[in-house]
Amino acid sequence: MSSFKDLGLSEETLAVLATKGFEQPTPIQQMAIPALLQGSKDIIAQAQTGTGKTAAFGLPIMEQLQSDHSVQALILAPTRELALQVSDELSSFKGARNITIASIYGGASMVEQLRRLKRGVDIVVGTPGRVLDHIHRGSLDLSRIRWFILDEADEMLNMGFIEDIENIFQQTPENRRVMLFSATMPDRIVKLSKKYMPDRELLKTETNQDATPLTDQIYFEVSISDRLDALTRIIDVEPEFYGLVFCRTKLTVDEVVSNLLKYGYSADGLHGDITQIAREKILMRFRNKQINILVATDVAARGIDIQELTHVINYSLPQDFDAYVHRIGRTGRAGKEGTAITFISPKEYRQLMQMQRVIKTTIRKEQLPNVHDVIAVKQARIKDELAAIKELGTYSEYLPLAKELIAEHGAEEVLASLIRLAYKNELDIKNYAEIRQFKVDKRGTTRLFIAMGKFDQMTPKNMVDFLKKNTHLTDSKIDDVRVMDSFSFVTVPFEDAEQALHSLNRLRQGGKPLAEVSSEDKRPDDNKRRKPREYAGKRPDDTRRKPREYEGKRPDERRKPREYEGKRNDRRPRR
Repeated sequence: MSSFKDLGLSEETLAVLATKGFEQPTPIQQMAIPALLQGSKDIIAQAQTGTGKTAAFGLPIMEQLQSDHSVQALILAPTRELALQVSDELSSFKGARNITIASIYGGASMVEQLRRLKRGVDIVVGTPGRVLDHIHRGSLDLSRIRWFILDEADEMLNMGFIEDIENIFQQTPENRRVMLFSATMPDRIVKLSKKYMPDRELLKTETNQDATPLTDQIYFEVSISDRLDALTRIIDVEPEFYGLVFCRTKLTVDEVVSNLLKYGYSADGLHGDITQIAREKILMRFRNKQINILVATDVAARGIDIQELTHVINYSLPQDFDAYVHRIGRTGRAGKEGTAITFISPKEYRQLMQMQRVIKTTIRKEQLPNVHDVIAVKQARIKDELAAIKELGTYSEYLPLAKELIAEHGAEEVLASLIRLAYKNELDIKNYAEIRQFKVDKRGTTRLFIAMGKFDQMTPKNMVDFLKKNTHLTDSKIDDVRVMDSFSFVTVPFEDAEQALHSLNRLRQGGKPLAEVSSEDKRPDDNKRRKPREYAGKRPDDTRRKPREYEGKRPDERRKPREYEGKRNDRRPRR
């Protein structure tokens, strides 16, 4: 496998990647980065969400962009959440380069976005509707862009943005370079590429879609700051935990191992900075169960073949969906069942849902063990350990002291004091941090996108009847139904969304998913987005109305401030 250095990236970029803990490029990065650095063709990349696409197009742009605070790269994303995610990721790649990035999307302050664009930016990441609004206002000039990227193009087309995208294409210069990323290649994508990308190159990654059947796959909703506590709870409640914990970067591996050791767990870590000799020693200790927790990156874990793992923990979601399959394949082997646990944050929910569809598996939601569960398990473990010592008879040398203590203080008081002395930290509820619960939506609801609309004879009433018939949803759980020409939006309780998606997508086997989580709250008229009323029928340069006080006047006729009218500027203040 090639390294990032083999792809032609500069030392400055390699240093940034090393700081982020990236070790090896994903398949799409291996194909796209050299093509974008060395070639001149437009690129169509067929790759799933979670395969490292942002780095695939972002790193070559950072390498070649000369900052002059004019828009040189435009990246379209289907949702505001993805736009923010891409913007944040690009910012992490620039290092010390003086490159400015702005994210523009609906639902946020237009005034602030106008102010940011006026100051000058090099890269704009935005949703199609809001990008088009800025073009019409004249606040976004695309005449100098060198790169035009469509991220998750198929999803943008499914959400009804095809006309917006074509309008944006028409505002770009002919010499710009287009990069289109899409998980699937429907006819609309093919037609769009033929129309606007005549000289194009196709890059395609293969996805392993076979998940391990003997592995029980579950996920927990945990914020990043609470993941260490969540991990220790899972380890504590399992009687014989013996597992791999996967992190995305070596920095996270070091942090997790350090904290586990501090709390008294038997753990070690593997990543790219570990020497081969040290790696072999760590693996030997793990195979011999001298340590029961091994924390590793995907690259470092390659070649590990251990048959009796009880758990694989995805502390971080992998960059690549294939990596998820390889991770969980390390448990559930040799006819034995295993458990794969994945931690997700709110922004990763959509990615998890798509991963389930791509690898054709079911990852069910569970609740983390609470503090009382953990303490109950530890109390039972203490009883078992005491019973084992008694059965083995290895306590005789302590009998004289025990009899003396009981005579002085009583059996129950002595035993309770010894338990406190030995297990206070483990059994005291105050020593356990509270793990916060989160919801994808503040109202506890989720917005679903359903690929059926008026063209399918759907009305709001028909949609409600359809959902009641094909899912577990009832009237009281279906809200804010909006039916457009080719798709619809429905709001349902968050806790019912996953099962509803699973039921709906079973109706369309082998094709595009019928339903998915939508992060874009669209208006009913978004099926064919209109230009803002005040700009309709005007040229982009006619849209800005001059300030009222200056209309029809030359610059030198502007009124002076009132206190100075007809007076000299050097007038002294009254005494």
